[in-house]
Amino acid sequence: MLALGAALLFGATTPLVQHLGAGVGSFATAALLYAGAAIAGWLTRQPVEREARLRRADLPRVLAVTAAGAIVAPVVFAWGLQQTSGSAASLMLTLEAVFTAALARLFFGEQMPARVVAAMLIITAGAALLLVDRASGHSTIDLLGLAAILAATAAWAVDNALSRTLAQRDPGQTVLAKAALGAGATSVIAWLAGGPPPAMGAAIGLLVVGGIGYGFSLRLYLLAQRAFGAGRTASVFALAPFIGALVAIALGERVASVWLLASALLMLLGVLLHLGETHAHAHLHESIEHEHAHTHDDQHHLHAHDPMPRGAHSHWHTHAPMSHTHPHVPDAHHTHMH
Repeated sequence: MLALGAALLFGATTPLVQHLGAGVGSFATAALLYAGAAIAGWLTRQPVEREARLRRADLPRVLAVTAAGAIVAPVVFAWGLQQTSGSAASLMLTLEAVFTAALARLFFGEQMPARVVAAMLIITAGAALLLVDRASGHSTIDLLGLAAILAATAAWAVDNALSRTLAQRDPGQTVLAKAALGAGATSVIAWLAGGPPPAMGAAIGLLVVGGIGYGFSLRLYLLAQRAFGAGRTASVFALAPFIGALVAIALGERVASVWLLASALLMLLGVLLHLGETHAHAHLHESIEHEHAHTHDDQHHLHAHDPMPRGAHSHWHTHAPMSHTHPHVPDAHHTHMH
């Protein structure tokens, strides 16, 4: 539900960014979106006893996710949106799930059984149909716009993969740090580029859209990633493009074609196929020490408190070695290899 909430908020904003960003430079658009996200991060920070704080050791990763997800991706995305249709751009974002799942497998060893591989191939086939649709009967700039969206999805996938460990920190603080750095960098570049300032209405609209679709959405995404890994969070989040395409059509866009419909059906089939995957086997937990928000109603946090805190709380704790069997996902406590 957290990942679905993130998908709903982000998906609905794609055609809105296209509308509000018309006539606004790509860097200025990105700066306003992430300024709004920074405000959302500030408003959603949690008390220190409930969530783990960012540490100095996290700075290199925060800088990396900022560069990939708050500078490169939104700038390229904003430019691409102005060159192609909102519905096509929304659907192309589904490939973010494919890139994220591949990176999660490569860097974190998240399992990808045959069902998941098949789902990724089906989604990729849908994206290929979308490119065929754009290449036939559309201008070169339209195809370049879609290629820019593709590049943005790859950059956001890198962001998702790198954010996996940051998901154990306070999501509000993480959003604030990433968004503030991204907004600052793109603001400076926009100022140096010397473009015209955005109109007041567009600026306010992009700030609000950024707060909702990039700030609150990212908070929910990080919480979901904490709960069940990078690849599966990306799979649920892959529903966002369909929401964006529906909003684009509701706003009056009429560029639907047989190719576009076939692409949407293939991508949706791939997402649903991935979401139906389950995983359970006997597994061993080695001793580990770490800090993150947790409760004591699962099968992993067995340490004692006096008195026992109510609800989620955060502190440094130790997990003793244990072995058991239950359905699980590649969260922070199930990083074993297969």
